[in-house]
Amino acid sequence: MSGASPKSKRIDLVISDVDGTLLDDKKQLSTGAPAAVQRLYERGVRFSIASARPPRMVRELIRRLDVREPYACFNGALVLATDESILRKYPMVSADAQKVADWITAHGFDLWVWTDTDWFASKATGSHLEHHEREMGRKASPLRTKEITQFTVLKLVGVSDDYPALAGAEKEFLSMAMPGVSATRSSSYYLDVTAAQANKGAVVTALSELLHIPTEHIATIGDMSTDVLMFRKSGTSIAMGNALDDVKASATFVTKTNDENGFAYAMDSFISGFRAQMAADD
Repeated sequence: MSGASPKSKRIDLVISDVDGTLLDDKKQLSTGAPAAVQRLYERGVRFSIASARPPRMVRELIRRLDVREPYACFNGALVLATDESILRKYPMVSADAQKVADWITAHGFDLWVWTDTDWFASKATGSHLEHHEREMGRKASPLRTKEITQFTVLKLVGVSDDYPALAGAEKEFLSMAMPGVSATRSSSYYLDVTAAQANKGAVVTALSELLHIPTEHIATIGDMSTDVLMFRKSGTSIAMGNALDDVKASATFVTKTNDENGFAYAMDSFISGFRAQMAADD
């Protein structure tokens, strides 16, 4: 694995991505993750997650990992307490949501609309849709209108198995004059668009404020371009072994893959090991 010595920075909080990081390629929680999180707590390191998922799809994960800190969903459009009460909420401006929805549709991608009360899909079928419906325990509502301004939108998603097209769309979006929105891929087949202040970098800042932990004492871990935003705000960053090359290049450390318990390896090698050394030096 790579990076500078883990002894170089104090770490009091770890913020983890979910898909591709805590979850393996079968979307199952990595076997070593729960025990690794408990070892963090035992060493005085707090733990949270920042996910593109809605609250309902992380509820069981929060329980199994015994998360005790506020956490983020929809890439930061919602920051929640452990009782699921909303601490911060950042919906998209209606005009921006409409422009982005039209842009996603014009590119031929499926469109998902996540609002403060519901989830809408432009198509009734698709492998990714079916997976989400199983995880949610309910069907998506049919998106029967092109008038997105009627919704309070927390996140829009362009969905496609044409990975190069979606990657190209992400780059194209960055060249568009839309300062009010943030667009990053949360996976190879999802392009997530939220309000500008609803991004994983802002999650690091929000949790820093809520927990009174300086950002330089926060470590982040993830695998996709959306996670680079939180890498830039945190004192220490860890890319998964399965991460995109540009994500790895942006991180302090690179760990093993999500199918090799890379999360647990990172916590024990780069976080807990550092805390143990701090205790020994005191």
